[in-house]
Amino acid sequence: MGASVSLAKQDSLQITRSLSSLREQVTDMLREAIIEGRFAPGSRLVERELCELLGVSRTLVREALQHLQAEGLITTILHKGPMVSSISPEEARDIYEVRQRLEAMAGADFARHATDDQVRALRESLDFLKTPEAAESTSALVKAKNSFYKILLEGCRNQVVGQLLTQLNNRITLLRRISLGHSGRLSQTLSEIEAIVSAIEARDAELAGALCSAHVAKAAAVVAQHLKVDNTGSPAISSMPPRFAGSRRQS
Repeated sequence: MGASVSLAKQDSLQITRSLSSLREQVTDMLREAIIEGRFAPGSRLVERELCELLGVSRTLVREALQHLQAEGLITTILHKGPMVSSISPEEARDIYEVRQRLEAMAGADFARHATDDQVRALRESLDFLKTPEAAESTSALVKAKNSFYKILLEGCRNQVVGQLLTQLNNRITLLRRISLGHSGRLSQTLSEIEAIVSAIEARDAELAGALCSAHVAKAAAVVAQHLKVDNTGSPAISSMPPRFAGSRRQS
């Protein structure tokens, strides 16, 4: 814990100009790097190094860090500065309790309200999850699973449920990396989601909701065990970020 961000020549996070603002690009790039585990929980985020890494000004980096702190991905420690937030076992438990209830509602509402096209899209998303391409890495799996849930939330037609889960999404994704990275969990996940989609295709809202709740509860148990074992002062997610290349700054 306390390792600073390091730099090298692969996987550059170089920012390029586009129609979107540089501030949004910097924020999005750092958010993705944290969520993908390239910056491990507990890692220090040194502004000078991030400026070199991203090729932008310190003002843009500072504003991006403030934004990510508001999202809960970064914590500022007195005398140490900004660090990638770690999720405690207690916080993980609370997140999963909320997620379990919300996703049960989303699954039931999707079965009731989704169009036939949305149901087919959900099945296609599950089919992709089963492919070698989706399973080539934990990051690929997480992205594929996030795509599945995006369809689920759009089709459930409950804006409040969708907004609340979207607000939790960054931290849910961090926890999802732990769950899907656990040995044997992928096959269980696919089996559980297969049952959920089958219930939705049958338009059985009550069963779909119950299966969504059970799926989240099982993921919570995997993560709880991981955090219990790893709760010894080391980061909750053990992967350290690769080294990145820095370059000329943009402001």
